[in-house]
Amino acid sequence: MRFACLKRREFITFIGLATALPLAVHAQQAAKIPRIGILSPGRPSADPIINNINSFLQGLRELGYTEGQNVTIQPEFAEGNADRLSELANKLIAAKVDVIVAFSTTAARAAKQATSTIPIVAIAMADPVADGLVASLARPGGNVTGTTFLGPELVAKRLQLLQEVVPGLSRVAVLWHPQAYSERTMAGVVNGIEVAARTLGMQLQLVPAASADDFAGAFAAMSSERAEGLFVFPSPILFVEYRRIAAMAAESRLPAIGVAREFADLGGLMSYGVNLSDLSRGTAAHLGKILQGAKPADLPVEQPTAFELVINLKTARELGLTISRDFLLVADDVIE
Repeated sequence: MRFACLKRREFITFIGLATALPLAVHAQQAAKIPRIGILSPGRPSADPIINNINSFLQGLRELGYTEGQNVTIQPEFAEGNADRLSELANKLIAAKVDVIVAFSTTAARAAKQATSTIPIVAIAMADPVADGLVASLARPGGNVTGTTFLGPELVAKRLQLLQEVVPGLSRVAVLWHPQAYSERTMAGVVNGIEVAARTLGMQLQLVPAASADDFAGAFAAMSSERAEGLFVFPSPILFVEYRRIAAMAAESRLPAIGVAREFADLGGLMSYGVNLSDLSRGTAAHLGKILQGAKPADLPVEQPTAFELVINLKTARELGLTISRDFLLVADDVIE
């Protein structure tokens, strides 16, 4: 046998290579485990944020990616302070993540400003073209892709729904974060609701709030102007504070509508928009394609095609509102 003729030195070398080879292959495989950075403007303890992150991770598992097995997850939370997102994006870059998953336009913009090479998968962008994140929805052209939640386009519909539920509604306060998105996007959102208000014969009161610290003053201003209803504008920072906003609206006796079902779930009167949990889970497909070698520039930004109307009947009763049977029949979910 050839093996029997091996000299002692050759034998030792052969054994050494045979032993080292599996270790080398194992080390090579371990080195290939992708590191996924998660960048969120919220807090890890905030219900809406955690629900959406868990939904995204569920989507990854459905694609065969499990944290600790074939992917590593590094989450970074801005704790409701959008100014920290740039710092956290740079932290993820320093950690040599392979992909950044950005929850919201705010996080995606911070990530894109920090890197033009690391792929970014953004979840629930408002207007990625207007916000300078992609060249077009069909051909993003850079390092960002993901999904939108069509926030700006649904503004008029939400105002109309609020008027249908609140008889005689004429004075509506709008809680908004002026720097939530780019100037172009925010101008479009404000113009949209102003046009809708004129069409519906309503008076608007735009009340700014950049953080939870501004809420007390904002609700005091609504009270002084005798607001009869509240519209919570699209904003990642306001989304994080849905529980507090819903509670303050209840204390102020203001029927309120938000852009996502989490608002109604947490005590707001109603919501209309895309299901963000489903959107987060679906966006995992973009990450899966990138991990298989696709480039963000070639992956179209996907837009939702279904929207849900959610009514909180408990809140309605506490506000003394009677929701018509016809309205309840068109609702996608009714919280008792």
